[in-house]
Amino acid sequence: MIIVNKYLPIPKQTESEFWTVDRVEHIRKLSMSAEPFEIFKSRRDSLRILDRVEFKIAESKVVKNPSASTGLSFSGIDMTSPLYLGDMSYGALSGNPNVAIAEAADITGTLAGTGEGGLHPDVAKHKRIFVQWASARFGVDVDVLNAGLGVVIKIGQGAKPGIGGHLPGSKVTEPISKTRRIPVGMDAISPAPHHDIYSIEDLGQRIEALKELTGKPVFVKVAATNYIPYVVSGIARMKADGVIIDGHGAGTGATPSVIRDNVGIPIELAVASADSVLRREGLRQNFTIIAAGRVADSTDAAKLIALGADIVSVGTGALIAMGCVMVHKCHIGSCPTALTNKIDGTRYMDLEFGTKMLVNFVRGFSLELSNILDNLNLSTISELRGRRDLLYGYGLSRDALEILGIRGEVEELNPKIGELWTKRRKNALHDLINKGEPSITSMGSTAPPDVEKPARILDWLRSDGAQVTRPSIDPYREDIDTSFLLKGGDIYISLPMMFDVNGANQEFTNAIAWASLALGTLVFTTNAIPSFEEISLSSDGKGVASWSNKYQPDSYIILEDMNELEELANEGEVPGFILDEDVIGEDLELIVSEADRRLKDAGVRNRYDLLAKSSKLRDSSDVFKLIALGSDTVIMPYSILEVAIGEGSKGNLKERAFNLIAGMRKEIALLAGSAGIYSIQSSLTGNRELLRAVNLNSYVARKIGVRQAGSL
Repeated sequence: MIIVNKYLPIPKQTESEFWTVDRVEHIRKLSMSAEPFEIFKSRRDSLRILDRVEFKIAESKVVKNPSASTGLSFSGIDMTSPLYLGDMSYGALSGNPNVAIAEAADITGTLAGTGEGGLHPDVAKHKRIFVQWASARFGVDVDVLNAGLGVVIKIGQGAKPGIGGHLPGSKVTEPISKTRRIPVGMDAISPAPHHDIYSIEDLGQRIEALKELTGKPVFVKVAATNYIPYVVSGIARMKADGVIIDGHGAGTGATPSVIRDNVGIPIELAVASADSVLRREGLRQNFTIIAAGRVADSTDAAKLIALGADIVSVGTGALIAMGCVMVHKCHIGSCPTALTNKIDGTRYMDLEFGTKMLVNFVRGFSLELSNILDNLNLSTISELRGRRDLLYGYGLSRDALEILGIRGEVEELNPKIGELWTKRRKNALHDLINKGEPSITSMGSTAPPDVEKPARILDWLRSDGAQVTRPSIDPYREDIDTSFLLKGGDIYISLPMMFDVNGANQEFTNAIAWASLALGTLVFTTNAIPSFEEISLSSDGKGVASWSNKYQPDSYIILEDMNELEELANEGEVPGFILDEDVIGEDLELIVSEADRRLKDAGVRNRYDLLAKSSKLRDSSDVFKLIALGSDTVIMPYSILEVAIGEGSKGNLKERAFNLIAGMRKEIALLAGSAGIYSIQSSLTGNRELLRAVNLNSYVARKIGVRQAGSL
């Protein structure tokens, strides 16, 4: 047995990472000394909105014994500091870390969340815990609900909005099986919605029932998504004591990467908008907001409190304090630091070490927060809440500053400043072609626009995750219709995507055509595929239909100029238009949105198909967002298969093409289910309301018709 009782070296970071070496080292310094280290560090070169917000202060100093009080009280609970230590389940963590978190909360007078995996018996001995009542009810009974100071109804979380929790079966060993009351080795996938909560009124009944049962405060945990101000308002009206809002980028033990990287909005926008609505509706008093997701240090915490939070949740930061080195492999169960590994008797984190480091971290963090208050000439943490006047933004869009409710220097950023093919995207596609299943990953997102630099307008857009105001749909247990009818119903495809095989060699062409035929979709080619001429790929046996850049009856028209759209639409009964970014020479997002709007304005949108095409598209999230912007189908470049395979990789090409298309279909279904969509064609096409922009150039956001994240 290996006992981990010291910090391991931080691996060299070879790609974009939010939890950079300097952030990790800051946490380690607090954890080893329990003393304040640094405040007000400027990170204006970061793309994260919260990093571009700073306190208006000329100079600062850090002392070991600051005078300001960080203590607060809510719902009859006293806290020495506004720190809530995560919501990490037993199973996602390996037992001893769960106990260390609960012990640290008791020792420091803060709070700890238990997550949805039932209650570890040694955690149940501690009192400063909030127990969780989630959709699967794993291991939950009356004794569990009464074990701590409060109850959390978990509706959603920031790393996987709109879908349930996910603990891979490989990590469900005997101790987890007993606690969660599920078979050994079985995947623990929670239902996406609570099947007794399909409305805000249903939620109100559950809140009242749990209060009646336990006599304790009841909080509701939700992900930060499109309608977060209204969701939080509804939660307050239903008499909950507070809300935990979990922002995009929050950590997790396991989640589909397509959900983690494309759904939800940043915590800073969610907190600011939720606080504004609660104040406007007279609901803010005696209602507690806990802000979660990428709270890296005391300065982050202070900014979120100034934007309207009461308390901040520290999950990943707590794991780093106990030794996490950010290898993003929690879901596999072989964590080198014994924090998230499989409980099989081979590796354990030393409980004394973990508890000591976490207690020190909390104390050092709190002393830094007290120093911040001193430097702002405030005497208590409550005086900081909602003080947006103390903040100033740098390099943010006009819309972002307005949502945050702060003044600042406006900068409408260039939407295309990054790399098209990042290592993260390549790895996800590589997983897809090997397994035919959505890539599962862990920890927080490194996707644009917060960490990686955006390469397309699509990278600034986030999809919605349905919660409370409408239920999500469980893609693991329910069928989601990803099919589309084109050409007036003459052509059926099983998903709104096909591959352009023009220019591909014969081997790639055959593999993609075979996989497309097997899965009920099509290939795009201006010529017949020689070895497939005898197989009917569509109504004419040679391709999707006839393609033309001139008007021909019953032919799709490849537009060369957007100004031709209305004229060509009026010339005859063509089935639709191919909007090719490489031909028209504008961003595909702008082209699709404009074409959809023009045809809608003319009252003829339902008569024409819009097929979006580009050599610079990358994955299923691009497809999903382009459909929401107004496309009916997306034509992807065959080169995606080349990127997914990589150099020097061998294997059956037809099988890999099949896995790629099948996996992308499942990813589209995941995104749809998360957003509460049963039918892609009827509910997603042109539904821009399902998208939000995160600090996207305000003019570009208006051109594509997408509202900014956090807007009311």
